[in-house]
Amino acid sequence: MSSNVVAVPRKTRGPWALAFAKLMGNKAAMAALAIFVFIVVACLSAPLYARWAGVDPFVSTLDAVITLDGQDVPVMEQSTEGLGLGYTPLGPTWRLGNYFLGADNQGRDVMARLLYGGLNSLLISAVATVLTLLLGTATGLVAGYFGGLTDTLLSRLLDILWAFPIYLLAISLSIVMIAQGITIGPITIESGSLWLPIIIIGIVYVPYVARPIRGQVLSLRNSEFVLAAINLGVPGSRILWRDILPNITTTLIVFVPLMMALNMLTESALSFLSIGVQPPAASWGTIIQDGQALLYTRPIVALAPGIAIAISVMALNVFGDGLRDALDPRSKVRLGRD
Repeated sequence: MSSNVVAVPRKTRGPWALAFAKLMGNKAAMAALAIFVFIVVACLSAPLYARWAGVDPFVSTLDAVITLDGQDVPVMEQSTEGLGLGYTPLGPTWRLGNYFLGADNQGRDVMARLLYGGLNSLLISAVATVLTLLLGTATGLVAGYFGGLTDTLLSRLLDILWAFPIYLLAISLSIVMIAQGITIGPITIESGSLWLPIIIIGIVYVPYVARPIRGQVLSLRNSEFVLAAINLGVPGSRILWRDILPNITTTLIVFVPLMMALNMLTESALSFLSIGVQPPAASWGTIIQDGQALLYTRPIVALAPGIAIAISVMALNVFGDGLRDALDPRSKVRLGRD
């Protein structure tokens, strides 16, 4: 008596499924992602928090009075110390919806401004990251694939941008843009506009993306499948879009959290220098600037956004490292100067 044994092919998971499984198994990366998602959700709730607390984080309330334990407490208390105006802001009450982190030098709710500031900082960082990736990827693809004079010109342009210190270049670009009053379609780039730091940050970090992309394209340019497409007369634009771009997708994905962290630091620095978000609008950088005068009396005003920046950047970097390890453990992709 004989029996037939049927071999059932074993299901194998694709590279994306394997990468996802490896990422989910990275506890540090998942914890970092959870922390960052919590920060994003908290910042998105800024309008709801302000409405619930009954405060306007953009309007000075020097004569406001709140009730604590049945007693009326002024938001700005007259004092001979601290501010030159003779007022000391209310300190933290540690009560959500009632000046939880106290007031700033204009009597505004620090907690509400912290959430609104985070919303602007995250928005600017995210949009600037998209802009940087678009410009950097396009530059790297064209330079690496076409080579010759095109590669030389684009590489020299990247070298010029790379040669300038980031903040010096950002300040110079902001001066030029504000002076020229540049308008791109419905977008007007002017002082106080969120588009100003977005465009500046998006431009200054293009070399950080374009250089590694160019290097990958140069190696892919001589691969068999690309040479075969060239011999068949496939247009260069089609080869770039259908053959080369999909092969650098993992690098671009890894760049997203790392670039967002870098952009968040840059945006905060620019806003602190009065180049980014302008008062009464808030970003974490402007709140730190407002808290300078209160470091000895109400240090929480400057410490709160500083801690928020540190936690956000750390979470993004840890998640970015985990994402890189999951997608390509051999990858040496990093952001920074040589």
